[in-house]
Amino acid sequence: MKILVGLSGGVDSAVAAYLLKEQGHEVECAFMRNWDSLTNNDILGNPTLDEAVCTQEQDYNDAVEVAKKLGLPLHRIDFITEYWDDVFQTFLKEYARGRTPNPDILCNKYIKFDAFFKFAQERGFDYVATGHYARVKHYSDHSEMLKAVDTNKDQSYFLCQVNQEALQKTFFPLGELEKPEVRAIALKLELNVAKKKDSTGICFIGERKFREFLRNYLPAKSGQIVDIETGKIIGSHIGVLYYTLGQRKGLDINAFEGPWFVVGKDVQTNKLYVARNEDNPWLKSTSCLVKDLNWFNPLKESKFACKAKFRYRQKDQDVQLECLEDGSVRVHYPQGISAVTPGQEAVFYLDHICLGGGVIDEIYSNERSLSEAIAGISHA
Repeated sequence: MKILVGLSGGVDSAVAAYLLKEQGHEVECAFMRNWDSLTNNDILGNPTLDEAVCTQEQDYNDAVEVAKKLGLPLHRIDFITEYWDDVFQTFLKEYARGRTPNPDILCNKYIKFDAFFKFAQERGFDYVATGHYARVKHYSDHSEMLKAVDTNKDQSYFLCQVNQEALQKTFFPLGELEKPEVRAIALKLELNVAKKKDSTGICFIGERKFREFLRNYLPAKSGQIVDIETGKIIGSHIGVLYYTLGQRKGLDINAFEGPWFVVGKDVQTNKLYVARNEDNPWLKSTSCLVKDLNWFNPLKESKFACKAKFRYRQKDQDVQLECLEDGSVRVHYPQGISAVTPGQEAVFYLDHICLGGGVIDEIYSNERSLSEAIAGISHA
């Protein structure tokens, strides 16, 4: 079987390529170059970012060494235009609306399992593979996404928007392994990336400070921080777009005893609303509307109970799904969940099976739209 592995320059994809080769497949590798720091910043007249903090070239050099060590061909592919158009512009538009998008999910949807998948198909590969921690089960008519055996590293959340056509032609070789096993394999092979730390930055930002990066594309505009319960102005923010629901750190509210949490923001009036205490009712919602859904399995019922994650690393939450006629889903959780955030992804599970996911469009507290409630207060 001819397989093209996305080789990122990290330990996970390196071991994935090795495992497939050991299984007897005809394996080749490809390094995807998705971001051009100087060119992309020049486009907006902001060539201010330090390219040295972008590890892309070092990652490529590491991938070259891995491919050489494993005796595998390595392609270098540029998806800079596709990334700019489909991922980064969507990212900026969502932030400009006051929402909090997930660029890693967008990258998987549009680049790794669309542009990269098409590249592999056009060159006669039977399958693609990546170093994601997830599992896939192939049936005659469809494929199913499952959580990884290593639940601490499971990345099915980030893969919820992979289309069915690509999933049917995808392998995740690390799905049955624990992370320490992967490290041990890399050490035994004496791979140059065996001890390389995992990437924690957003895919195109890397390890840069997020606010400083975002300022180059969405200029800061300071405004008022308002206690939503009293209406009192208690501080100032550096730009309402830079904050997310549930955020506690970085608010710099020093004159009033907290802790304070972001509970809402109004882009039109540039006001940031906060409330005290993590269990504050303003921070909790009891349902949400989810759109742009991608399902791995055909749904048999229009209403059913399952589990959901509203952000990565969150414990599975008990929810009830109500499928609406327009293809969206109303997700009910009467127990209340904190910091469910528009623009983020809601991903649904039945035990270890990932059903799919979609974008959180609106949140409600006992049928009251929280964004409308914030706007009503803001414009009063």
